Amino acid sequence: AMFIIKPQSRLPIFEQLKAQILEFISLGILAPNEKLPSVRSLAMELSINPNTVAKAYQELELQGYVYTVPGKGCFVGDNHLEDVIQQVKLKEFKESVSDMKRHRIAKERLYEAVDEIYGEGENHD
Repeated sequence: AMFIIKPQSRLPIFEQLKAQILEFISLGILAPNEKLPSVRSLAMELSINPNTVAKAYQELELQGYVYTVPGKGCFVGDNHLEDVIQQVKLKEFKESVSDMKRHRIAKERLYEAVDEIYGEGENHD
């Protein structure tokens, strides 16, 4: 099973599914124009309601990440996905940073964390 649903998560299942599909697209695990699992097969695999899968697919389609071919199924989009995904990731990052600001985490600690992850030892003034 490629997809993992965490029942204990606060995120609704369809949101978890959407996030995972986007993650797979951004990592290249799902390639542009690749067919997604059918609603029915994914629902069975994860033991969830097919409507939940359908809802995730519908929202992804509305946002332009996937497209539907009638009678064939749902496919990964191929239009500027890189840009779109980067925008989503940056938005998530900004939300995290706002959260850290609320918890009074110093900006310097964020810089350190970013440098650590990107492997750069630059000093920020």
